[in-house]
Amino acid sequence: MATDKLVAMRIFRRVAELGSFTRAADDLEITAATVSKHIAFLERDIETRLINRTTRRMNLTDAGVAFLERTQSLLDGLEEAELEARGLQAELRGTIRINVPVSFGLTHITRAIDGFLQKHPKIRIDVQFNDRMVDLVEQGVDIAIRVRSQLADSSLRARPLRKSRNVVCASPDYLADAPEIATPGDLARHNCLVFALHDRPNVWELGDETVTVSGNYRTDSSLAIRQSLLSGLGVGLLPRFLVQEDIDGGVLVPLLSDYPPRSYTIFALFPPGRMQSSKVRMLVEHLDEHLGNRPYWE
Repeated sequence: MATDKLVAMRIFRRVAELGSFTRAADDLEITAATVSKHIAFLERDIETRLINRTTRRMNLTDAGVAFLERTQSLLDGLEEAELEARGLQAELRGTIRINVPVSFGLTHITRAIDGFLQKHPKIRIDVQFNDRMVDLVEQGVDIAIRVRSQLADSSLRARPLRKSRNVVCASPDYLADAPEIATPGDLARHNCLVFALHDRPNVWELGDETVTVSGNYRTDSSLAIRQSLLSGLGVGLLPRFLVQEDIDGGVLVPLLSDYPPRSYTIFALFPPGRMQSSKVRMLVEHLDEHLGNRPYWE
């Protein structure tokens, strides 16, 4: 493979990952004109348009998305071969792109990343915080962390990391002046704070019972719900990984322990059809070790 074509493929991958010629140029420490030159060379060479671009935005064509997937696999493979040839398997380098949910990412994944970067200072990690599932190939994501009871997209490769569950909770101040909560049906008399990204936000499945709740606050941020619970606004159904420290500290009280919500799984997801590079495998192993045999928030 010609050197110029390999360079162009690497530049194309970075443009696709960052969604911008300018940002790719800054990241690669070259000029935007050089980026454009290499993309144009690549498109002429394969006789296919890979990127649609205007003065305001750019997006990959269908051919560009397919080429990106193949390009990532090829470049990852070349990186692996170079590491083996140099005997530098332990000296990881390059960029890992991660997509994580906001609450779990901020409270747990960032701690793990800090430790990983201390061990492997030549690695660069690009973290996207997003509670909604994204196209891993189109976004150039190496690993996505998702908290799900089940996966809707069966084409993705998945590694279950840990199981956990939600917990119904409220602050002592709220409970002091509120009606008793002894069964799920009692929640009908309470101000329940709703997480909008649940499949059925107003329907809580507790044990063998299903209850429809209502309240004056609905949001797509579980961190916002936690803050409102601490302020005494109402009752919430939140992940233990987010509120266990509050429960241990007595600032939130777990409720309805005889009616546990169904468990969910924390998955590491990978793009289909791609070999995992050494750096990606090492990061996943680091995350696995960080979470502990039994999740530390449990």
